[in-house]
Amino acid sequence: MFDHNRVNGPTPVSLHGTSPAVRAILEKSLDGQEISEQEGETLFAAQGADIAAISAVADQLRHRANGDQVSFVVNRNINFTNVCYMGCKFCGFAKRREDAGAEWLNVDQVVARAVEAWNRGATEVCIQGGLHPKMSGQEYRNLLLGLKAELPDMHIHAFSPFEVWYGAAKTKLSFADFIQDLKECGLGSMPGTAAEILDTDIRKQLTKNKLSAERWVEIIRAAHSVGVKTTATIMYGHIDGPKQWAQHMRILRDIQKDTGGFTELVPLSFVHEDSPLFTANPEIVRPGPTHDETEKMHAVSRIFLHGQIDNIQVSWTKLGAERAHYMLDRGVNDLGGTLMNESISRSAGAKNGQEIMAAEMVEIIRAAGRIPVRRNTVYDTLETYDDHTPDTQAPLVAREGQDPLAFLEEDTTRVAAE
Repeated sequence: MFDHNRVNGPTPVSLHGTSPAVRAILEKSLDGQEISEQEGETLFAAQGADIAAISAVADQLRHRANGDQVSFVVNRNINFTNVCYMGCKFCGFAKRREDAGAEWLNVDQVVARAVEAWNRGATEVCIQGGLHPKMSGQEYRNLLLGLKAELPDMHIHAFSPFEVWYGAAKTKLSFADFIQDLKECGLGSMPGTAAEILDTDIRKQLTKNKLSAERWVEIIRAAHSVGVKTTATIMYGHIDGPKQWAQHMRILRDIQKDTGGFTELVPLSFVHEDSPLFTANPEIVRPGPTHDETEKMHAVSRIFLHGQIDNIQVSWTKLGAERAHYMLDRGVNDLGGTLMNESISRSAGAKNGQEIMAAEMVEIIRAAGRIPVRRNTVYDTLETYDDHTPDTQAPLVAREGQDPLAFLEEDTTRVAAE
């Protein structure tokens, strides 16, 4: 049976049986040296016993950077519109205005959802939407002003670089001036989504390069330049591979060295089930990453970014609670947000639910032998659960029998039987 109060140190690192090329890279990393883009590609391409060694080194580096603490944030996702005409091929979320299920929430509706989240203990709302053709550039600031008027202490984590590109074009402001205005209206930080893969050839196939890699980088740097921190993301497991992954990590690391503005990296595995990219091209588009690729993405990211971006988050909406728990031994130190509502992954076919509540986050973290910590958006510690557990709540959205902690009960039953 699990002892939920135990705390594990890092996985012992043994490089015995590791291939010479991978071993040399891992030894270099353990010695505190930065690995190159080519060396990152070698790790991403690793197979067999090399993968276990990579994960063990990532776990060691995770412990050096974060100790035994694993964090999460109590937040709510609010997707204020799903109407978008950009035509990104991987996206199952976007709808046309005339489609059934098309939605556009007004400011009062967004504020009402944020108030509900605040009353459930949220310290953050994450707000993103499609690029609605009828939306003015002022809509972004109106949302912020409305939220701050009602909830002055709520952190607003909002608007992807694609939305900034759209809003800046609508208002005829530079990216930096547009973001500065949003900051003055109450913007706290930005999600670094819309990165997908920072490779021009791949982006042309995913999004027709409507937001180029160069433009994404420019907007992220503009945000950092005016003091708005962002997350960093990568979407993998479609028509990409080790070469593009390593290049993407090198670009993120270069930005971080210059700006220090990234709070974390969030790898996002491609969910294929209802994605137009896959359904129209199943012969050339992979159905998401393999288990080994997911493990390597989190572990190699930790190794490649060590000392620059030291928070590696796992997306439970993409992988599910069980696999997210598994990644805590593979370089991950953050479980992300409770979310309360989740639309984008579900629209692509993900079936991992919409909310993992704070008490459940704590159970998942303790079961991995880690110390649960509730944080704010920019990784300040708000509460450490070393001797207590958050109050339980009913889910905001009925789960219809789905239990994100079922895997823990199954493990306990199996161990007891053995």
